[in-house]
Amino acid sequence: MNAFKIILPLLVFFSCNDTKTSVDLLVLNAKVYTVNEHFEMAQAFAIKDGKILEVGTSEELQEKYRSDQVLDLGGKTILPGLIDAHTHLYGYGLGLQNVDLVGTTSKLEVLQKLAAFENGKHSNFISGRGWDQNDWPIKEFPTKKELDSLFPETPVALRRIDGHALWVNSKALEMAGITAATKMEGGEVVLQDGSPSGILIDTPMRLVFDVMPAPSREISIKALKDADEACTKLGLTTVNEAGLDREIIELIDSLQQSGDLKLRVYAMVSNSEENLEYYLNKGILKNNRLNVRSVKVYGDGALGSRGAALRAPYSDMPHHYGAMITTQSQLDSLAQRIVTAGYQMNTHAIGDSANISVLRAYSKALKGKVDARWKIEHAQVVSLDDFDVFSKNIIPSVQPTHATSDMYWAEDRLGSARIKGAYAYKTLLNKAGIIALGTDFPIEHINPMYTFYAAVARKDLKQYPEGGYRMEEALSREETLKGMTIWAAYSNFEENEKGSLEVGKFADFVVLDQDPMECPEASIPNIKVLETYINGEKVY
Repeated sequence: MNAFKIILPLLVFFSCNDTKTSVDLLVLNAKVYTVNEHFEMAQAFAIKDGKILEVGTSEELQEKYRSDQVLDLGGKTILPGLIDAHTHLYGYGLGLQNVDLVGTTSKLEVLQKLAAFENGKHSNFISGRGWDQNDWPIKEFPTKKELDSLFPETPVALRRIDGHALWVNSKALEMAGITAATKMEGGEVVLQDGSPSGILIDTPMRLVFDVMPAPSREISIKALKDADEACTKLGLTTVNEAGLDREIIELIDSLQQSGDLKLRVYAMVSNSEENLEYYLNKGILKNNRLNVRSVKVYGDGALGSRGAALRAPYSDMPHHYGAMITTQSQLDSLAQRIVTAGYQMNTHAIGDSANISVLRAYSKALKGKVDARWKIEHAQVVSLDDFDVFSKNIIPSVQPTHATSDMYWAEDRLGSARIKGAYAYKTLLNKAGIIALGTDFPIEHINPMYTFYAAVARKDLKQYPEGGYRMEEALSREETLKGMTIWAAYSNFEENEKGSLEVGKFADFVVLDQDPMECPEASIPNIKVLETYINGEKVY
């Protein structure tokens, strides 16, 4: 009798255990923001074969599932894997191999960094990125003379922080064949005393790029792997790459297939004729890690280098309007070609003239198309009369840290009237119904928590200005999280597989040391990523 009493509980125990489903990972006791349709909270979820099997309470899931791997988080915060809707992943990785000039506060500091980087290297071409004359005591473009003094025989090419101006020395100008007579539509060779000053705006930059040595395959692989590591450390699980050639897209695919790259990548195809011919004829290319279904087009340049195309002259440079890199007729033609192939068109538009030109091209091409999800990348300065066009299923893809970086000088460029339509994220959201958020790294810092803070607080990392910058355009915390997850996924046609923690979706998630939805606002930039998972695999 006593033996029966002992055996019966054991039989019941093993019988109950046998009814539990085996899963690869069981996540328990967390504060889970599912970001589902009702923005519901959960405590736990079970993962099988890289996807979410069930979401619920810890008690419910422990009763139904067993696993050799249990992640008990003791109340820590989980968000869906973060999506950066506009990056230059490959460019960021290459930048890690070159001179980093981000944050330099004077020409002298730039020159000192160049000298230190080049010391003993004997490079055949020196390149770097990140300078911004707006952060210097004298807010004027530099010239070739400063670079010539250090490197008279070695070509030097340094991209401005926004990537739309290039500071070069005389040797680089000579190699590229650039003279005072060089003219290119959609850009400018800045002159000083009748000769090229050493500053190239937008399209003439290509002449220098054409003579620069191409990165080797080994350097390209290292660049992508370094960028991948930097992203996953900060909770990014998907990035939208804003413009790549076929060679790099295929390299990304190869590295993903081999397991060397963990990130999922939505790759926008650069609009060279070679790329268009190949991809538009090939059709959408998609697997679980790579999504190629869009073309990146440049409408105009950038505001900081005065290349953004404005309807009226720059307030701080009379008679100067900036320039369209792609003309209206070219935009119209490209849009028709892209829509015919079933691809998305994602167009860089900074100035109000560029934005309306792109919107017009979209309107013509998309007649009768209900769900094309074409995007305006940046939508930075929009005329007040043009916001309504975003209600016609056009998605704004914006970068909140642009607002907090540019706020010191943007009104000088635009004046008090035009600034009302600049960095207008709440207005864009109200018109479009969704908004996709990103960083534009390496132009801005890669950390997505800086994006979150800039969107909500409208302040920079110095917590300036005290009350926030034009707070009528701030987003709520919920809107911001959606813009970095489900809305970004929707903009990529990926909302059924990522962007929220729901049954059947990829198990992409991030564990944080603080809750960005409830912590003090000033603490948001300091939030740390504890762990990042892609496909249920811990990648950081």
